[in-house]
Amino acid sequence: MRSLVRTAVATVLCFVPFIAGAQGGAHKGSIVIPSSSLEQSRDIGARAHTNVRMFVPAEGFTSPRPLSVGPPYAGFLYETPASVACVYHLTTAVTGCNPNAVTAIPSGGSKAIAIVDAYDDPGAASDLAYFSAQFGLPAPSFQVVYAGGSRPSRNSGWELEESLDIEWAHAIAPKAKIYLVEAASNSFYDLFAAVQTAGNLVAAAGGGEVSMSWGGGEFPSEVNYDSYFTTSGVVYFASAGDGPGTLYPSVSPNVVAAGGTTLRRNPSTGAFLAEAAWVDTGGGASYYEARPSYQSVVKSTVGSKRGVPDLSAVADPNTGVWVYDSGNGGWLAVGGTSASSPILAAVVNLAGHFATSTNAELTTVYNSLTVATSFNDTTTGFCGPYMGYSPAKGWDFCTGVGSPNGLVGK
Repeated sequence: MRSLVRTAVATVLCFVPFIAGAQGGAHKGSIVIPSSSLEQSRDIGARAHTNVRMFVPAEGFTSPRPLSVGPPYAGFLYETPASVACVYHLTTAVTGCNPNAVTAIPSGGSKAIAIVDAYDDPGAASDLAYFSAQFGLPAPSFQVVYAGGSRPSRNSGWELEESLDIEWAHAIAPKAKIYLVEAASNSFYDLFAAVQTAGNLVAAAGGGEVSMSWGGGEFPSEVNYDSYFTTSGVVYFASAGDGPGTLYPSVSPNVVAAGGTTLRRNPSTGAFLAEAAWVDTGGGASYYEARPSYQSVVKSTVGSKRGVPDLSAVADPNTGVWVYDSGNGGWLAVGGTSASSPILAAVVNLAGHFATSTNAELTTVYNSLTVATSFNDTTTGFCGPYMGYSPAKGWDFCTGVGSPNGLVGK
């Protein structure tokens, strides 16, 4: 079995341009960044990148567990649908929320969540079904839609992105209809067309959420595209990014910006210790977007510009989530704010309030800022340019209002 795992990891590595620093501890390994997550200067204002990273153990994943037991491999503490739901109090809390012990999963969700990504994930439906069976989730209601009218080409990095997005939207809101809307390419032209298609699908389903785990560096004309995120009955989410600074469309006032956190665990017992800001989460004040009315309560921090993120969830690949992607080797430990966006979109779906717009949703969020029981107010860690931002009580540039604490105020 070990040789098979090593082969699978090698398959993944063939589309990765470089490996970030090796990790210590019982399971040494490397953080791997797909080329789809790297932005070139020529891409700004023209093309989007993913916000996804992987942790690859040096010895591969060994000691597979039987199907329907929980985590696919023994001896690791990567997050499962049950452990994330436990940490964020979406199910009855269990002491420690150990991924290898907790089994309770969210049982709700309704209407629709649309995932917008570029290119094609050929195994999307079968991989989602396999992921669901592994963690005891209900069979998904799932549909792939080609926004350009025909099936796009495959891209390995974007395929991993799509697997992450659909699986974790379903994990947190398992009774919601999941649409995967595939854009013809990662150009903003194609992606925004796909966003329109996604918004229409969600509106026709009676409302829900659109999640966009991609983005690009800000550019002066971005404000002209904000209207793409205004379909009535739809709340839009986007990743805040996996590096210092801000990304579009997460800085749009019509989008919930999803920041990233680290879920710290006792390496011996697996018990959840605390949540901290993820050092690589995106965040800051927009260069071009004005402060929206719902952020008046944090104007002393953001000034006259839109501040991000709004909400945060697990994103650190060192404390990542399990994802199944047959096209890239099978089971992987994945992070990046690409995980935060679908998780937070699904939490809002699970809450069942179905705001009429992103503005309405964020008005509720910011009005709940002072309600201690609505969010986990992360106050440790650091992020941003030169690591100059620190989490603080209330809202901050690393984690926004914090991470979900139950379903109130969402």
